[in-house]
Amino acid sequence: MSVSTSGLHLKTSHRVLRELVELLSSMRFAIALLTIISIASIVGTVLKQNEPYNNYVNQFGPFWAELFHALSLQRVYSAWWFLLILAFLVISTSLCLLRNTPKMVRDMRAWKENIREGSLRAFGHRHEFDAPLNRTAALERVQALLANRGFRMRTVAHPNGTLIAAKAGATNKIGYILAHSAIVVICIGGLLDGDMLIRMQMWLGDKEPVRGNAVIAEIPAKHRLSTQNPGFRGNAFVPEGGTVSTAILNIADGALVQDLPFSITLKKFRVDYYSTGMPKLFASDVIITDHATGKTREATIEVNKPLIVDNIAIYQSSFEDGGSRLSFAGYPMQGGTAAPFKLSGSVGGNTELTGPRGTRYTVEFSDFRLINVETVTDASGRQDARGVAVRPLNERIGDRFGAAAKVDHDKNLRNVGPSVQYKLRDANGQAREFSNYMLPVDMDGAKVFLAGVRDNPADPFRYLRIPADEQGSVVDWMRLRAALHQPALRLKAAQRFAAMSMPDVGQEAVRAQLTESARRALDLFAGPDTPGPDGRALGGFTSVAAFLEQSVPPAEQQKAADVLLKILNGTMWELWALARAEAGAPAPVQNEHSGTFMQQAINALSDASIYGAPVFLQLTEFEKVEASVFQLTRAPGKNIVYLGCLLLTLGVFAMFYIRERRLWVWVKDRDGDGSTVLMAMSTPRKTLDFEDEFARMRTDVQHAAGSVPAADDVKQDK
Repeated sequence: MSVSTSGLHLKTSHRVLRELVELLSSMRFAIALLTIISIASIVGTVLKQNEPYNNYVNQFGPFWAELFHALSLQRVYSAWWFLLILAFLVISTSLCLLRNTPKMVRDMRAWKENIREGSLRAFGHRHEFDAPLNRTAALERVQALLANRGFRMRTVAHPNGTLIAAKAGATNKIGYILAHSAIVVICIGGLLDGDMLIRMQMWLGDKEPVRGNAVIAEIPAKHRLSTQNPGFRGNAFVPEGGTVSTAILNIADGALVQDLPFSITLKKFRVDYYSTGMPKLFASDVIITDHATGKTREATIEVNKPLIVDNIAIYQSSFEDGGSRLSFAGYPMQGGTAAPFKLSGSVGGNTELTGPRGTRYTVEFSDFRLINVETVTDASGRQDARGVAVRPLNERIGDRFGAAAKVDHDKNLRNVGPSVQYKLRDANGQAREFSNYMLPVDMDGAKVFLAGVRDNPADPFRYLRIPADEQGSVVDWMRLRAALHQPALRLKAAQRFAAMSMPDVGQEAVRAQLTESARRALDLFAGPDTPGPDGRALGGFTSVAAFLEQSVPPAEQQKAADVLLKILNGTMWELWALARAEAGAPAPVQNEHSGTFMQQAINALSDASIYGAPVFLQLTEFEKVEASVFQLTRAPGKNIVYLGCLLLTLGVFAMFYIRERRLWVWVKDRDGDGSTVLMAMSTPRKTLDFEDEFARMRTDVQHAAGSVPAADDVKQDK
């Protein structure tokens, strides 16, 4: 009983193993794997790979970012499941080759000369006719014809006749073998050039990624890969004058440090630009120092012109700022002071800053650009078919006097000079990002300084336009901003405006009423003295419009808005004169330039209420430092993939351009003189070309056997 049970288990195991091999080597399994790989490749092409996690959160939201992270879609080609699918595809195709290659080889070598005469008459493409030549003569002439047509043949004598078994294009099956072998070879090369070798060191060895920030020189050995690592793909960041001897490999949720057998020193980075501001050429002049011999050599690395050192290809991937040193003039954006202060820092570093109200901030300098080719212009409002604005009152006021500075890509490109990008982080860790241009930009005939702000990295910058004064600086506007936030100066400006508007004696009551209206307008426009939790203080045209909508009937709002805007415009002029007088500057002269400045200044002051920055940092000096980003690759599977591509090309060529054909000619003696000839032809793929070839071969064989073909002699089943 036990023997019977064990035998049953053995049979079951053999059956399961046979079915498993049948599944793995089946065409449907391989096609399913190829379909999954194709879909994954599409995802890897559409979705940016190897981006920081926060970038996916900002672009797609936390749900999709977490899903991408769980499925490793942000690094498809190194995901464990993608490598596993490649491994299964190798196994499936290899089993298919092992099962079918011997049969294909036997079929190529077989002549199939044991076929019987009756079997030939069952072929779909056959023809039988009587020939005047005897069997020997007919055989000789048919053999000569087939040899001339490129057929290889074998002649077999039978008691009742002679059979010629011929074949051509049998190497077509080599195409199938080569194509399937190419899939195996390419997948093996892809596995070797992927993260498989590194993951094996992580699974079998003691390697693990390092998480968080750390000094490279202090990273322990368990996070480092040997210089003998057979395959890797990493990046190295090298500032001008700097030296690196490691590459960083992003893997799993961290990174591994790849030690290099040499050091790279960046002597000089060179970049040329097109007129559009796009890089035309960037190259790095480097010094390579071999660690084993100490020898050095100089070389230049350009885009698409890598440098090969110790079987490691060094590509010019991109370039970044290498820590440019920056100097700023800082201006308070809150409170009633305009006294500037100095600040300095470098890209990639941070500096402590004390705000106007004693609040501590950290300035994180993230980028500096020497050249900025932008398309900056005013934004137009939505209008109906008659060209009339259809927005709410506060937006209509903004159209007339408010901010309208943002990037518009429909205008001509202009180089607007250097810019700096930084984050201002408060004590709670909340940060807002800013982008300020060093030089004023000419917009609509007026020069303005562009100061961009955004709350999230995925959002575009919204720009505050600060008008440049006669000296090409922001000093005059900063004086006006500080004066606007001094209640005493606001009252004084309102009194001066009322006195100029009502100069006659006996108008004291009306003058007092106008003074109060002007002061109220300035108070609304200035907003509260203390900003909100987000650093912004409601004011500007938004505050004025909100007051009108709450205090004035809808039918009278437009008329009241026009009056209030005229009062505000005149009072702001007086406030500007007072601010200049306090600074010891002459009073402004009313002309076209000063009028434009005042309009731009009022617009900028309205935007400043929601700018949300305690200070404005104007770049004054800089020392540019470039840096190169190199991609370093050791790819042991590269040549293997090249071999696979060659095999695939040869295989496809053989499958599509070599047609296998088999031809049998049975010749036997006929009663009396002459002979009877029976021919049949077959091919694995029946095409129109084969139909034409069979028709020609039928005619040629009849001619060779000495018989003239007749239409009614053709016996053909289609």
